[in-house]
Amino acid sequence: MTHRLTRRALLTHTVAASAGLCAAPAFAQTAKPVGASGSAIVQVVDVSAGQIDVSKDFLVGSRAAWQDLNTRGGVRGKALRHVVLEVDGSTKTLRSAVDTIKGMPECIAAVGTAGDRLASPFAAMLRRELPELPHVAPWLHNPGDGADNTFGIFATRQEQIAFALKSLIVMGVQEIGAVYGNAGEVTNYREEVERAANELKLRIRTYTPTTTLEALASTLNAQSPRILIFLGGTPELAQFAQGIEKQAAQRYIVAMSDVNVVSLQQLGISRFTPIIATQSVPPTNSNLPVVRNYREALTRLFDEPASAQSLAGFISARYCAEVLQTAEGSLSRAAALQAFAKRQAIDLGGLRLNPDTRKRTSVFVTQSMLGADGKIVG
Repeated sequence: MTHRLTRRALLTHTVAASAGLCAAPAFAQTAKPVGASGSAIVQVVDVSAGQIDVSKDFLVGSRAAWQDLNTRGGVRGKALRHVVLEVDGSTKTLRSAVDTIKGMPECIAAVGTAGDRLASPFAAMLRRELPELPHVAPWLHNPGDGADNTFGIFATRQEQIAFALKSLIVMGVQEIGAVYGNAGEVTNYREEVERAANELKLRIRTYTPTTTLEALASTLNAQSPRILIFLGGTPELAQFAQGIEKQAAQRYIVAMSDVNVVSLQQLGISRFTPIIATQSVPPTNSNLPVVRNYREALTRLFDEPASAQSLAGFISARYCAEVLQTAEGSLSRAAALQAFAKRQAIDLGGLRLNPDTRKRTSVFVTQSMLGADGKIVG
């Protein structure tokens, strides 16, 4: 059985910790549902301090989707077994997860891998070692060229950045700051952010931490940009925002989809710092049928608030189930890969999803704001 953390304990842990979990991750497997077929899908999640805020919610949404689906007949009238493997962000535990999957011939797909820092190396390992296994709807910000066994459905980080910057242009903004939560974010996205800003004729100032993010925040002054693009996760943004709070000067932070606004809301850090979250899913209060289904299932099955990350987990599982329904012949790994390899765009309860990045002319991105009053808008 996987361990359960209260959201308050989770937030305290992620903000305070700077690296790794104190305990080793538990490799947990969900019990076989009554009436289940011999087929299983596996979900690998990163429970390290820097990723658990995303992974926990993503997993809750996935579980809600699979439990709801199985109570309504599953796929082709049979429930699918949902197996969860937890890793701690280390190469050793990722290696163990892949080896576990190799020993599961009943596994027909790896679905909803979270978060991005896990999904990227995991996708590479599956590409090399299990190319016949579809890797479906992971929380992966750079899904590649669409020529392998990874089938991404969420907006890439590049698409999120482009959307965020264009929205600032519409607002008349001429100068922004780009704040990076860690060295990895600088390596991965600085070039993309600067290229996008230059194309839109935005002046940009870059801020990278040399010690702590709170210390970096203290270097801002009256001449610093009022609007800051933040590249990093929830605990990193919480640290940076706490540093800004000490200045008592209002700025606006535009974050990407790895930031969990609900967690920030419960931390209560936005007194002088409204945060605009760029998200690759609809707002959780949307009237789209798939979002209404998500809210109903989440309320019925889990005592958790709605969040963009758990909605993404719900959508990843629902997308997987929809495509598996179209698989030809018996529900096997080969049949699943063949069905996903078609990379057909689908309408999922009013939300259009396109796993073919080579033919994607538009992508779903939206924004919501955690205001100075602590309320989420949009």
